[in-house]
Amino acid sequence: MEEFAIDLPSTAVNAVERTPLSLRERVHAYVELTKPRITFLIVLTSAAGFGLASRGSVDYLALVSALLGIALLSSGIATLNQYAERDLDGLMRRTANRPLPTGKVAPWEALAFGAGLTILAEIYLLVLVNPLSALLGLTVIAGYLFAYTPLKTRSSLSTVVGAFPGAVPPLIGWSAATGTLTIEAWVLFAILFLWQFPHFLAIAWMYKEDYSRAGILMLPVVEPDGRVTAQQIVVYTLMLIPVSLLPTVLGLSGRIYFFGALALGLLFLYSSIRAAISMSRQQARQLLLASVLYLPLLFILMVVNK
Repeated sequence: MEEFAIDLPSTAVNAVERTPLSLRERVHAYVELTKPRITFLIVLTSAAGFGLASRGSVDYLALVSALLGIALLSSGIATLNQYAERDLDGLMRRTANRPLPTGKVAPWEALAFGAGLTILAEIYLLVLVNPLSALLGLTVIAGYLFAYTPLKTRSSLSTVVGAFPGAVPPLIGWSAATGTLTIEAWVLFAILFLWQFPHFLAIAWMYKEDYSRAGILMLPVVEPDGRVTAQQIVVYTLMLIPVSLLPTVLGLSGRIYFFGALALGLLFLYSSIRAAISMSRQQARQLLLASVLYLPLLFILMVVNK
């Protein structure tokens, strides 16, 4: 496999060479490679899947064990993704300060760290959780690293492809609790799958110049007028509302969740419509904030009203 590389300005390289990182700085750089905010969201949705799948009292020891394996997997995949995209990250303002473009971590170190975490996570899930959880983990690795990541510079359909592995965490949580997957688990998958479109399209619109500079073919880069982007934001948010109500229909959650999910969905739709009408960076940022609030509130409410 051809190795990606990026030529940093000589002043930046020299600065890194002249000023060795302290232990604290190196630890921070490695933590940054794991994308802790995304990992937290993945762990949260996985925990919801585990809790909703558990009949009766939750086995908290098994829950913590499963979440540890999932966190390791997410951290490893995030690190390998940054390794693969380090040349692209160096071209975008929003990612230029990540550990690899700045030289805080060498590429081979990131590769070893990411591969080690990912392999450890898969062994952990297989041995200490169950084979189905490990198999689902493999689908995330394959889908995210070997389909979504390389497709980003080839087609705007990468968002659709990436939404599949991105929606798997609740399935891993569910399978960790039961060893099986039911229709209720796939509803959780569908909720997360649909949520990703307004969320990531808001990000893509906010940073379309960055993506264009790096040659990443997000939808706002392909069609700069934003018409299709606006349509997709509203359509996927609309689709999300009825799907988010299915947990009550299937008996997975109660009436409080039903009305709470409906209210959250309508507020999310309001934010989506506002963003679609103006297609301004400010409204896209508001939509991004709405999406970040919507998902954890929805899953927390679902678990609480189980």
